[in-house]
Amino acid sequence: MLEDSAQDSLLDQEETLPTTTTAIHNPKKLSIIPLIFLIYFEVSGGAYGEEAAVGAAGPLWAILGFLIFPFIWSIPEALVTAELATAFPGNGGYVIWAHRAFGPFWGSLMGSWKFLSGVINLASYPVLCVDYIKLVFPLLSSGLPRYAAILFSTLFLSFLNYTGLVIVGYTAVCLGVISLIPFLLLALFSIPMIDPSRWISLGNQGVEKNWSLFFNTLFWNLNFWDNASTLAGEVEQPQKTFPKALFSAGLLTCLAYLVPLLAATGATPLNQQAWVEGYFADVAQIIAGKWLKVFLEIGAVLSIIGLYEAQLSSCVYQLLGMAELGFLPQCFSVRSKWFNTPWVGILVSTSITIGVSFMNFTTLISSVNFLYSLGMLLEFASFLWLRRKLPTMKRPFKVPMKLPGLVVMCLIPSGFLVYIMSVATGTVFSVSCLVTLVTVVWYFVMRFCKSKRPTNVEDEGLEQVG
Repeated sequence: MLEDSAQDSLLDQEETLPTTTTAIHNPKKLSIIPLIFLIYFEVSGGAYGEEAAVGAAGPLWAILGFLIFPFIWSIPEALVTAELATAFPGNGGYVIWAHRAFGPFWGSLMGSWKFLSGVINLASYPVLCVDYIKLVFPLLSSGLPRYAAILFSTLFLSFLNYTGLVIVGYTAVCLGVISLIPFLLLALFSIPMIDPSRWISLGNQGVEKNWSLFFNTLFWNLNFWDNASTLAGEVEQPQKTFPKALFSAGLLTCLAYLVPLLAATGATPLNQQAWVEGYFADVAQIIAGKWLKVFLEIGAVLSIIGLYEAQLSSCVYQLLGMAELGFLPQCFSVRSKWFNTPWVGILVSTSITIGVSFMNFTTLISSVNFLYSLGMLLEFASFLWLRRKLPTMKRPFKVPMKLPGLVVMCLIPSGFLVYIMSVATGTVFSVSCLVTLVTVVWYFVMRFCKSKRPTNVEDEGLEQVG
């Protein structure tokens, strides 16, 4: 018994290695307000992109979806994130959790699934951005101009991330406030026009329900609560800051979805087939005029900038954490001399994002959701196993349930994850299998390379953390 306690204590000390290393090189830390908006942009960024839920299943199902889904998905994920991010506050986030629960192989798998879901998700934001801009500049609707616009916006947004996480955090605050204003105006102008009977519409007659698109849209708009955990090593007092930031971002996210959805569906006659990405801009013009449409499109572009910056930051600092844990070459932990950012991670993430940007928006969402579902199933399993494996470990924030209650809490969203994966297309399934295979090969190649080089003190520490 004493031996087990000593081992757990040693592991707890070892787990601080990534955090300590980061703190030495990066004295500037994120405070709670920037973290709230980074989490908000990791998950949402506003109502942009939720239109497809109405088109797929009608107003009533869309409203119920964005009202109920946070309770069965978002809150459990946020609670798991709050407990584990405060217990293991190092860059790498969920990679560390799987690592500590099941060992380095599973940590490596978690890293690949979550990282690739993140960078594929990144590709959706420039696509969504151009979809809004083309409403003003039709030239960008197709062909070379469209691809050029996507490429330019991707490179520009990645360079902005290079300037530093603190700058990105406060930029997210400004972008979040400005992008929310047009939806607030939309809600205010819609009040005299609202007919509550429109909220209970099941859709236009003759329009078939697309449940796969509906659930994928809900999932895409309300997931990634755990992504900010990869920034834990860059956050000021993460044990106190993370739970407060997650709660605040959760409340902001739910209101940002529900208020515009109620306003738009209640104030305009239903044309279900028109509810596709970008339709909120048309609704704004119907309700208040051309000026609000333009304002909302500007807000959409600003929101997408925030989404991209938050997601890229998560991906980059995940790679940094994985390098500190020994899963990736040490070049991924090298920081820029000018801005103290991990520039190799930014370069790699941007390159992959550009490579998958040719995929259409719906395919991007489905691919992101499948890979993310694999990672989340492993994350829930890691959470439960760590509660069983390390029951006495200090947890600054602890979900107030015993293990049986936690199992139930995780089983409900896990069932939804399995459903999301079951409706995936053959292309999405093939891509996910290929990613997993490459990760397994990469893990054993890294192990072979480490076994052939001389062992030093740093390597031994990384081996123990792994």
